[in-house]
Amino acid sequence: MHVLLIEDEAIAAEKLALLIHRHDPTITILATLDSVKSAVVWLRANPAPDLIFLDIHLSDGQSFDIFQQVEVHVPIIFTTAYNEYAIKAFEVNSIDYLLKPIKPEDVARGLEKYESIRQEWQQQSPFHYQELAELINKPTQAAYKQRFLVKVGTKMFSIHVDEIAYFYTADKTVYLMTRDGRHIPIDYYLDQLANLLDPQVFIKANRQYILRHDAIESMHTYSSSRVKVKLIPEEPREVIISTDKVPQFKEWLDM
Repeated sequence: MHVLLIEDEAIAAEKLALLIHRHDPTITILATLDSVKSAVVWLRANPAPDLIFLDIHLSDGQSFDIFQQVEVHVPIIFTTAYNEYAIKAFEVNSIDYLLKPIKPEDVARGLEKYESIRQEWQQQSPFHYQELAELINKPTQAAYKQRFLVKVGTKMFSIHVDEIAYFYTADKTVYLMTRDGRHIPIDYYLDQLANLLDPQVFIKANRQYILRHDAIESMHTYSSSRVKVKLIPEEPREVIISTDKVPQFKEWLDM
């Protein structure tokens, strides 16, 4: 079996590949892509894979944008951090999904479902990806995450989102930074957090950071078209907004 992975979180992609090979070492992973653009280029230039694992949110847009640019006629297993309402949309549309953080049994279930439908795939009606996209993007009454249960040493306690300045990745671990300067590891991926947090308050600035609007002290021009952000509390590493994200980032700050 030949599989294509489309996932913009490097850690999540590595884990998914590991779980796939743990389930079946004979599976060939043709490529691991991290954006709508790279996926479209690859799909246009290569024979179709047998199966695609596809994250909903990619570095340059929603994965549904891929289907507007290239025809995809192979089974897809979506990976998602969406809430229960959105998951029902996947079930209604007969598309399998893996809810992040992904577990070995989730991958096994998805691959076993693929095996069960592989022979009949060409005779099936096409999935209505546009309908699914509309269901996913439809506003719901579900509240955004307000608290995180964290563990420091032997103690466990709850941190309200109002106490959090930003989230970041370092050494394959995601941390939250509190307003008073505490770095606390949490068991989430950035993509998962981006879907759990209020987008009016937090934004995924790049692959390493999710920022709260009032944690941004200032912005500075960096090279010709990128922007460097200064944070509170201060972050020793450079926080750079890429060229393609700068317009969206500025619009978000001006809301």
